Amino acid sequence: MEAVYFVQPTRENVIMFLSDMAGKSPLYKKAYVFFSSPISRDLVGQIKRDPTVLPRISALREMNLEYFAVDSQAFVTDSERALEELFGDEENTQKGDACLNVMATRISTVFASLREFPSVRYRAAKSLDMDTMTTFRGLIPTKLAAGIWNCLEKYKSSIPNFPQTETCELLILDRSVDQIAPVIHEWTYDAMCHDLLNMEGNKYVHEMPSKTGGPPDKKEVLLEDHDPVWLELRHAHIADASERLHEKMTGFISKNKAAQIHHGGRDGELSTRDLQKMVQALPQYSEQIDKLSLHVEIAGKINKIIREMELREVGQLEQDLVFGDADTKDFINFLRTKPDLSNEIKLRLLMIYAAINPDKFEFDKGLKLMQLARLSEDDMNAVISMKFLVGSSGTKKNSAGAFTLKFDLHKKKHAVRKDRTNGEETWQLSRFYPMIEELIEQLSKGELPKNEYPCMNEPSPTFHGTSHVASVQSAPASGAHSMRSRRTPTWARPRNSDDGYAR
Repeated sequence: MEAVYFVQPTRENVIMFLSDMAGKSPLYKKAYVFFSSPISRDLVGQIKRDPTVLPRISALREMNLEYFAVDSQAFVTDSERALEELFGDEENTQKGDACLNVMATRISTVFASLREFPSVRYRAAKSLDMDTMTTFRGLIPTKLAAGIWNCLEKYKSSIPNFPQTETCELLILDRSVDQIAPVIHEWTYDAMCHDLLNMEGNKYVHEMPSKTGGPPDKKEVLLEDHDPVWLELRHAHIADASERLHEKMTGFISKNKAAQIHHGGRDGELSTRDLQKMVQALPQYSEQIDKLSLHVEIAGKINKIIREMELREVGQLEQDLVFGDADTKDFINFLRTKPDLSNEIKLRLLMIYAAINPDKFEFDKGLKLMQLARLSEDDMNAVISMKFLVGSSGTKKNSAGAFTLKFDLHKKKHAVRKDRTNGEETWQLSRFYPMIEELIEQLSKGELPKNEYPCMNEPSPTFHGTSHVASVQSAPASGAHSMRSRRTPTWARPRNSDDGYAR
């Protein structure tokens, strides 16, 4: 039997491989070995030194695939302990550096596989004054950028046909740039699915009526790019997605002969011609109706959860806090009048409030608020620990653990986001946007401040010279734009059924 090995190039994995293939009785006749990232010369030499193993290796290659593709435009490196190792309550530079080295290698393999050579930009550490010392947390983007750049420099000389000049831009940020985005309720169809439904990754369990009349049959489906309905609606506001699904279903039934018959749209006996058309339409009808039915079920579940958990009121307070339309008095009143909110919702509200008003959580100031919300001790620690995410702002000596965020405290409205709707009508609760959206727009227009976001490498003239400027100027004036839908705010109008589709 022959075997394929796809492993990380670690000493432990090489030792295990050699134990499988060495000696007179190897585990496999032939081995095809693929490493997920570049292997060191030392480990290659260890493999070559075993005379019984070398003839049994049919392939030995570096694949540069240490990442997981979430969809066609996103990937993760599966660094599950990165938050703890980089932003923990006790700084451990040795553990943090090791974590960053792994992350740098994994991120670099993305560019190796795509054959792209980026201009590497990163959020610079900030020193506020002479009494401020830059912490390890403040240097995380700088260290990660340096690690990625070192890997890319090696790729230029070791990977065939790897670009020698910049082909794209990489912007490296850390969580301190936006603490609110991970905890606020996002109202796109995609975000609602992952937030409110018990999904494992992109896997959703779809319940279908049993053909035998018993309990419903359960079918696992993947909400991914191969699903055209998901691809079209995932970035739409949940209300927009619901309405479009309703339109799709009614339109499909009105145009499709088999669907009309299936839904009892015609009375009387069927003609031979009707039966023929129905049979011809059935395979395509079945596939399309299954896709639409799946998403109608999902959207219906989401709308029901929104009502049961009073998420519209919660979402309104969240966004009012972010845009400065609600103050501490409003926040306290909401907690007092909504004692039955789930612990998760109260925790998320407190985390948003702490990110906006960090001064109110210095020392024991926030204790009464957290007691009012009846948070558990673990949840209280989670709120208090948010101060560790403000690493890029620096830590003043002898500050006794105090932390601050640079918000404009002189404004009457204590807002941490600018209202970007420009007076346009939008879907209710769609004002919020993550900070990365604004940063990417600035980057695409060439307006990202270089003193705050320096470049690790000095870009070549062909990238930032005439050709690049011309391409930016010739682009549409709107620049980068959000995929999320912004339309007339009619989603709050009442519906007559629990699925949210009846008019």
